[in-house]
Amino acid sequence: MERMPTPFLALTRDVAPSMVDCELTHLARTPIDVARARIQHAGYERLLAALGCTVRRVDSAPSYPDSVFIEDTAVVFDEIAILTRPGAASRRGEVPAVEAALAGLRPIARISDPATLDGGDVFVVGRRVFVGRTGRTNAEGIAQLEELLAPYGYLVEGVTVTGCLHLKSAATALDEATVLCNPAWVDPAAFAPLRTIAVHPDEPMGANILRIGTGLLYDEAYPRTRSRLEDHGYAMQLVDASELAKAEGAVTCCSLILRTLA
Repeated sequence: MERMPTPFLALTRDVAPSMVDCELTHLARTPIDVARARIQHAGYERLLAALGCTVRRVDSAPSYPDSVFIEDTAVVFDEIAILTRPGAASRRGEVPAVEAALAGLRPIARISDPATLDGGDVFVVGRRVFVGRTGRTNAEGIAQLEELLAPYGYLVEGVTVTGCLHLKSAATALDEATVLCNPAWVDPAAFAPLRTIAVHPDEPMGANILRIGTGLLYDEAYPRTRSRLEDHGYAMQLVDASELAKAEGAVTCCSLILRTLA
């Protein structure tokens, strides 16, 4: 029997042996067990497949400590893939291999100097594109993204973020009407009229959730926030991402999710 195509493609990248030398902005450096991180990453990839993705690994990048966090290298829409210019100069060499992986899947555009833009600062609800103003994404990056997306009818909205690395550390979409957020790091009013659900105050990092169609993938480290989400009717697949979190990573960071187009 011919296998039916999956509705999504997930691009991932292996955990680099140099991950122990990752960029850190808000966390103190603690030892990272690379072998355990790889086991966790493999479990993450299995859940991507369970949620309807064909998982395709981009070529490994052993000399780039943060390369597993592939989300930061591109922002992909149905109409176009936009290669970023990461805010950390040490990460800009990660982009060419991702460009090669995206070739033929989408028309490609680029964010260019002096702009900086990390994919972790961007999430989309309908035709609204929220972009974090952070240490990794500057005003020129937001302006260039707006210009590139204007022909496709997207509304780009800059959002002030404090206290964390990326917008997606502070807020992510649960569905087309609801945002999960940490109100200490981002003003929920920025997403109006969308409904917002606040993380439990004891779990400030719990606002990062990966949406794949109607499915959700979440870090098991935030049980109190998970309980809040379950009370609102949400179900999610859980993964252990504790080693990846030591590098300021989270579940959205480790994949680029593309809708499979006919």
